[in-house]
Amino acid sequence: MGFLADNWIYIPAFIVVITVLVFIHEYGHYKVARLCNVKVDAFAIGFGPEIWGRNDRNGCRWKICAVPFGGYVKFHGDAGVASDAAEGIDEMPEEEKKVSFHHKPLWQRAAVVFAGPAANFIFAIAALAVLFMAYGQAQTPAVAGDIVPESAAAEAGMMTGDRVVAINGKSISSFEEMRRMVLIGLDEPLIMKIERGASVLELPVRPHVVEEVDDEGNVHRIGRLGVTSPGREFVKHGPVSAVTSAVDQTWFVTTATLKGVWQMVVGSRDASELSGPLGILKMSGDAAKRGDTFADNALSLFNFMIFVSISLGLINLFPVPMLDGGHLAFYAYEAVRGKPPSARAMEYSFRVGLSLVLMLMIFATWNDINKPWVQDFFTGLFS
Repeated sequence: MGFLADNWIYIPAFIVVITVLVFIHEYGHYKVARLCNVKVDAFAIGFGPEIWGRNDRNGCRWKICAVPFGGYVKFHGDAGVASDAAEGIDEMPEEEKKVSFHHKPLWQRAAVVFAGPAANFIFAIAALAVLFMAYGQAQTPAVAGDIVPESAAAEAGMMTGDRVVAINGKSISSFEEMRRMVLIGLDEPLIMKIERGASVLELPVRPHVVEEVDDEGNVHRIGRLGVTSPGREFVKHGPVSAVTSAVDQTWFVTTATLKGVWQMVVGSRDASELSGPLGILKMSGDAAKRGDTFADNALSLFNFMIFVSISLGLINLFPVPMLDGGHLAFYAYEAVRGKPPSARAMEYSFRVGLSLVLMLMIFATWNDINKPWVQDFFTGLFS
């Protein structure tokens, strides 16, 4: 009972994160569809049997389903939740065709599909901007406090007090920005522009790759420079700079995620770092327990939700059938060829896409199962 009392928050935190982000994603589809005069038959959070629902004045069934993993918007003319066209759609009465998703111009269909991932990115930017205005953003000057002996920085000749102003031609404004570039880049060579007193130097540096083991026993490969900061500062932003910084942060997380995926593909990063639903459940609960007060816990979970929102928006843009990016790829084909792919090609593409998504989910879940915390967590949960 003590374990349950200490860890009851995990499942509620996971459901909150998934429900909020799925709602945001699907509402993006819904809102743009309505702006394009598309009739929406159903807006569902979760899958399976309906446990609550109501109809609005436009005929849309808003419902919550029993399995709280994902959700969907069903447009008029869809055969199912994957937005494939129903049979006999061309025989629809003209009045129904006017509000059917599949009879809308190509640009409107593309806008409706793109709106889901876009909503996740917009939420992340807006949420980060609010945090930067209310609490501030870490912006410690990129000045070397100490140089770790035998580190990459020491080998390159960096000295205490050096100020990093650019890396590989990109301006650096804070220690946090420098750290992010080094962490995700592993051992990629860097040309660091350094201010040392009145002198400006360019130092070639190759970060060392190290393996860090977190509190749960997960191993992460990261790049390490071997420089510590003299301290940490938080700067509050006004509305304009908050939005600008939020866009920059969102862009960094997006590109860093893509870079991490590519590193897994080419083998420079271990694919075991990929997390599935169990990993998200654990991270949600950890985030909700990180502070000393309820407000601290809520803020930590909110921060985690922002990161997951970016990841959800990005993954949905991958050109895989079944995902929004797959639909956009079909629309690109239609724009070039002047006609959509054949029904047979679409059917096989969706089968392949479903198989790829399921295999990725199984692989990620297997990764989770093989992580040390899983056995301890579930042993405690059911003992």
